[in-house]
Amino acid sequence: MRVLAFLDGTLADPDKAHIRIDDLGIVRGDGVFETILISNGRPRELGPHLDRLARSARLLDLPEPDRPAWERVVRTVIDNWQGSDEFALKLVMTRGIEGDPEGKPTTFAVGMEVDEKAKRARVEGIAAITLDRGIDCDLVDRAPWLLLGAKTLSYALNMAAVREAARRGASDVIFTANDGSVLEGPTSNVIIARGRTLYTPPPTIGILKGTTQGDVFRAAERAGWTTKVEPLRADELASADGLFLASSVRKVTRVHTLDGIVLPDATEIHTELARIYESQYE
Repeated sequence: MRVLAFLDGTLADPDKAHIRIDDLGIVRGDGVFETILISNGRPRELGPHLDRLARSARLLDLPEPDRPAWERVVRTVIDNWQGSDEFALKLVMTRGIEGDPEGKPTTFAVGMEVDEKAKRARVEGIAAITLDRGIDCDLVDRAPWLLLGAKTLSYALNMAAVREAARRGASDVIFTANDGSVLEGPTSNVIIARGRTLYTPPPTIGILKGTTQGDVFRAAERAGWTTKVEPLRADELASADGLFLASSVRKVTRVHTLDGIVLPDATEIHTELARIYESQYE
């Protein structure tokens, strides 16, 4: 089951071709996107996702996204969805056709079923590895043209990292900086628990500001947890009471094995965090 809608509200057949072969999103990965989880007809973290889409567009010098139009197209896809109670909705904005004098971006939204592998990961947890991303934490300020912190369509590096994880018997990655600082996952933010405090690295080091991570932190605070956004080091991860990856589709996922080492059992912490996260949408 898939539903495709363009930003003007036009529905289209997702099994037919609609994007030109000279669209810069295809030939250069020149564009931005967001993926939103839709549950029982309700989009999760829609506001933060649209905020991040706008920020990414600004970093790429793309036109400012028409927020009301994106809100309408989200509703259009939801209203035409006939699949499972839960699905993933991807918003895409490319620079458009190469050489187009009008510079009109290509904009669309597509709803698709959540992969069963992602659903299993929520329950069973995952094995992850750490990989050096080869950057310094201050690179975002020294080289803003590298677009660190923008959610672009250029995900080849991220997917290469996931394939490397698979070659090493894992399913996901936690990137680190040259000085051993924790960055993020290819499609997620890192959260650790120590006692009743949750920690995540700051976006200022050149990572995406987490939408699901932010929602988890707000829910945890209401439940009596303390939350902190501050630098983390890779050598701290294994000694934490719990290590988690937060993303829209996989929600809060427990990391049970890191770099081949089985971590202390954090099932109870994960169960509580998953419960308080879900309680916001009941």
